[in-house]
Amino acid sequence: MSSYNIALNFEDGVTRFIKCKAGEKVLDAAFRAKINLPMDCSDGVCGTCKCRAESGSYDLGDDYIDDALSDDEKTSGLVLTCQMVPQSDCVIAVPASSTACKTQQSKFAATVTKVEPHNDAAVVLELDVAGLPPVFLAGQYVNIDVPGSGQHRSYSFSSAPGESRISFLIKKIPGGVMSTWLEAARPGHEVELTGPLGSFYLRAVERPLLFLAGGTGLAPFLSMLEVLVRANSQQKVHLIYGVTRDLDLVQVDAIEAYAAKLPNFTFSTVVAEDASRHPRKGWVTQHMPAACLNDGDVDVYLCGPPPMVDAVRKYFDDNGVVPRSFHYEKFTPNATPELA
Repeated sequence: MSSYNIALNFEDGVTRFIKCKAGEKVLDAAFRAKINLPMDCSDGVCGTCKCRAESGSYDLGDDYIDDALSDDEKTSGLVLTCQMVPQSDCVIAVPASSTACKTQQSKFAATVTKVEPHNDAAVVLELDVAGLPPVFLAGQYVNIDVPGSGQHRSYSFSSAPGESRISFLIKKIPGGVMSTWLEAARPGHEVELTGPLGSFYLRAVERPLLFLAGGTGLAPFLSMLEVLVRANSQQKVHLIYGVTRDLDLVQVDAIEAYAAKLPNFTFSTVVAEDASRHPRKGWVTQHMPAACLNDGDVDVYLCGPPPMVDAVRKYFDDNGVVPRSFHYEKFTPNATPELA
């Protein structure tokens, strides 16, 4: 019997994946996985189990009343999980915390396979996962426990979902807990990870995309680009990759490879430092072609440090740019990303 992967995104940033059998309702599949989604009647009457379907196809049937789910709510993507029968993989936003639903973050172990420095700017960390490949949405992150420190650090996957070998692009921080450990890390060393986490992930691709990456905020976009390649996407995608110094431009070869594989993908790089001889200097907002904004009919994804995120938001406000959707993740070293 076929089944579908259902991602349940809780409001505290935790994501859990469940298997929903063909013809099975999401609420029943969640209970089978010991996840107590909000519910009361389970008959399509009370509306307590109302969630938002962010992607995927499904059937809601007719066994619910309008007071539980109006036509307007249904049109906007709201669903009753006690009635929802998936017909494909789906992503569902749950308006409750994971703890309230009696579930928790997933943990898994992995082994270091490669630690590759990129100048003094970043390190590419590759890990082999023990057991089944981790399931996540392109753009999400995990917490990686730093061995021997009692601390963890948060990093976005730069690899695509479904792979046993996963990768991360990690900013070098002199004296930083993770950076110090990476200096001594060797193939075979083990780490523990917790996740996936975060509401910054690639939604259904229905219009042109604008990706804005700052520094190691490039990582989630590498994951997204691989997903787009595998889906044979024909949609227009433009990436603007901004950094402070020339040496901070890392994995440009990977971006160029995607430009060769993805027919409507273009990109540009921008360096802020005055001393740079890069052909595009300044900030990403100074190198944002009007065409890539598509008169607002565009989905914008932004991942970078807080000043960059704030600058882009101000640029949009000052210039009357209202994208169809705007998803961003701002990060600082040693801190959990802030999502929107």
